[in-house]
Amino acid sequence: MAFLAIDIGNTRLKWAMYEAPRPGARVLAHGAEFLDHIERLAEGPWSELPDATSMLGCVVAGDALRRRAEEQVRERFDCATRWVVPSLGEAGIVNGYDHPTRLGADRFVAMIGARHRMLAAGEPRPMVVVLVGTAVTVEAVDQHGKFLGGLILPGHGIMLRALESGTAGLHVPTGEVVEFPTNTSDALTSGGTYAIAGAVERMVQHVRQHCGAEPARYMTGGAGWKMAPSMSSEFELVDSLIMDGLLVIAQLREQAA
Repeated sequence: MAFLAIDIGNTRLKWAMYEAPRPGARVLAHGAEFLDHIERLAEGPWSELPDATSMLGCVVAGDALRRRAEEQVRERFDCATRWVVPSLGEAGIVNGYDHPTRLGADRFVAMIGARHRMLAAGEPRPMVVVLVGTAVTVEAVDQHGKFLGGLILPGHGIMLRALESGTAGLHVPTGEVVEFPTNTSDALTSGGTYAIAGAVERMVQHVRQHCGAEPARYMTGGAGWKMAPSMSSEFELVDSLIMDGLLVIAQLREQAA
């Protein structure tokens, strides 16, 4: 009953194999590959895995990369490839996007994972869900599971490269986040970090005012650990939020089949 979950982002393909397609299932193995190295999966990291009987994934990197991943799944496992396409609603999330299918699959799945986590911890609450990767997304969800809307802004790397290409004498730094930067590297790193933090905190305020309740706050993504210490309100850092959402969706679809 092994289940393979795949998340293809803008920089890497993340994968995890679980003993079953259900939340809380034991992780058998997990890993990540840069998108240039997808073709090494079947004969590399996946070669020693048990056979997967089902898989589900989400992809934001485009059809060409999805097809490359599908070829690796077919080469190594005898199971159909299935991908999440955002819909009007699934697994407790009501999609309030103007054009629901245009919502990023990773955003949709992360909200599902966050809502499942929030309900497992107690009563329904509104949520703010932040994905920190190549781009940063900040999602607002009310206590009934309706996606109210979200922000998209550049991640650290994009911000710094834009400054480097558009400003004479600036180079991508290896600075620290400090309250009062006194060198250019720290100024650039701190500026990018606090720009993201400010957008996130503004969304927390919007949700608090709109819903009349304190939102649960979750942060995920490869660079989430960099952002979490700089937030003025506490966020729960969850590395596996997208994988958690894929497990929820896979279980519900299997039960409905």
